[in-house]
Amino acid sequence: MQHSLDHAPLGKTSAYVDTYAPELLFPVPRQDKRDELGITGQLPFVGVDIWNAWEVSWLNSKGKPQVAVAEIRIPATSTHIIESKSFKLYLNSLNQTHFDGWPQVVKVLEKDLSACADGAVHVVLSPLDRIPAYGKVVDATEVCIDDLDIAVDTYMTDAQLLKADAEGYVEEQVISHLLKSNCPVTGQPDWGSVSIHYAGRPIQHDSLLRYIISFRQHTEFHEQCVERIFTDVQALIAPEKLTVSARYVRRGGLDINPYRSTENSVFDNVRLLRQ
Repeated sequence: MQHSLDHAPLGKTSAYVDTYAPELLFPVPRQDKRDELGITGQLPFVGVDIWNAWEVSWLNSKGKPQVAVAEIRIPATSTHIIESKSFKLYLNSLNQTHFDGWPQVVKVLEKDLSACADGAVHVVLSPLDRIPAYGKVVDATEVCIDDLDIAVDTYMTDAQLLKADAEGYVEEQVISHLLKSNCPVTGQPDWGSVSIHYAGRPIQHDSLLRYIISFRQHTEFHEQCVERIFTDVQALIAPEKLTVSARYVRRGGLDINPYRSTENSVFDNVRLLRQ
């Protein structure tokens, strides 16, 4: 199977295939980017990539269209991520495909996505009337650092921007909505919000915001950006615990939300306002 991004459908004209075609899914190896970060052997985190698919439809056994929102959880232990345009094209291939019921759709999705990612993918389908209408802003436990009055001149990711106090201890959850990176294939912007929950030496908030902004012209997939932030923060302060998560703005009916943590946490799928 060809895994080079040169063979991916992203950035190319694609035919609209509306009948079941699992061969449209395109896997991208995780390890190439993890090698850049020095991640080999046992992972330094647990985690999951939560995809929300907002344009899922198929035909029931009588030919009546069904619509749903899908929550797809791809474990960080899977060997591959799924290229997003191929994911959308695959979902489109369900549009004129007959299924006997919702459980059959879930079974097919889990089988195909697990095969592509080489990991156990979990899928939940929900009717539209069960989806909350609005996302959250910031809860009381989060500190938003976006209003800091800082000067910025670096827009390519640089871990040297991160600074921490020489001593002290804090447990805090910091959030910024200024995360932006670029798609490695199309060059188009990916907009997101990043949350960093850690316990250890205090990270200087102005340095953390400069670091987050330094992703602005950086080119990586969503999952790779989160793993880079995780490893950079871990290298800086060797925290007792660390969770890095990002909620990305929807594109093509999909939003991708990676979570990486030192803790065996429950990774909630709580939408933000831009989602």
